[in-house]
Amino acid sequence: MERIFAVPLKGGAVTDVYMLSSMDELSGKLQEYDRSIFISDENASKLVERIPEGAVIIPPGERMKGWDSVSRMLSGALELSLARDGVFIGFGGGVVLDLAAFASSVYMRGARLVLIPTTLLSMVDATLGGKTGFDYKGIKNLVGTFYPAEAVLIVPETLRTLPDSEFRSGLGEVVKHALLSEDTRLWKFLKENHDRIMARDSEALSEMIRLSLEVKIWYITRDPEEKKGIRSALNLGHTFGHALESVNGFSISHGEGVAWGMHMALRAGTALGITPENFREQAFSLLSLYGFDCRYPIPDDGFPAFMKAIHSDKKKKGGSVKFVLMEGQGRPVLTALDDAVVRNAVAGFN
Repeated sequence: MERIFAVPLKGGAVTDVYMLSSMDELSGKLQEYDRSIFISDENASKLVERIPEGAVIIPPGERMKGWDSVSRMLSGALELSLARDGVFIGFGGGVVLDLAAFASSVYMRGARLVLIPTTLLSMVDATLGGKTGFDYKGIKNLVGTFYPAEAVLIVPETLRTLPDSEFRSGLGEVVKHALLSEDTRLWKFLKENHDRIMARDSEALSEMIRLSLEVKIWYITRDPEEKKGIRSALNLGHTFGHALESVNGFSISHGEGVAWGMHMALRAGTALGITPENFREQAFSLLSLYGFDCRYPIPDDGFPAFMKAIHSDKKKKGGSVKFVLMEGQGRPVLTALDDAVVRNAVAGFN
């Protein structure tokens, strides 16, 4: 087990990020948390040889990301007589981790929290930075808190069990980080190691995860609570993408939505003279390399619902939704967009 990062956050909090070589090593580490509640879903829990007594196991999927699941977790912790020094252990993908983190943040005004991501998306996105939450009234992650985990335990071995669609979903966030990085190391790694990554080579995956997390850490440590506009850059592709997920009843994976959203943001940026065409085309090429087909439009009769979802975005300030556009490699900019610009970006392709 190797500690690869110690991430400083607000108020002196630190999240230690560990890379573990196997599930056996993880089992040994988990024995250190003797007063804990294990939280997972029916898919991820199959990776565990022995489910701890009192565990809360929920059905998989975005549809479970609501208050009922949080209530089950709080009730489970109460039944185990956990105190504030008890540990909420979230094991699974982004839905489970967001829910477990939220439950931990409100249980007795804050219990200990350890997150174990089992999907690529959760390894590079959901575990770091302290965002928790659940969906409410059809709006993704409307209810939430900032509550960083004390530890994140990453076992790349679990990625071998993912369906191809779930693995590609995580790659959407990795590509996002490549565009946002101030240097080109992650971008070059993705270009030069495509076959190894898609074959899920352990060494390639470990390095890709490390490089991707470096980018996220750069942004979150400079803006822990997303109040300076720096961390907001990590929402590249998310405003477009979340709206697409919403109007499709969350049947589209988050990573696919983000990839499509990046495509739309790059198109809008070029139309406004913000995004250089050569950068846009290189980004399109990287998305295509990893199997993202983003060239499908929002039809005219679906545009009102799409814009309603856009304007419901929880990240809006002063009544205005800010989109992340790109001035080039590692140069994000936040700007409001007229509905006409959004329509032109999503309406069709030449």
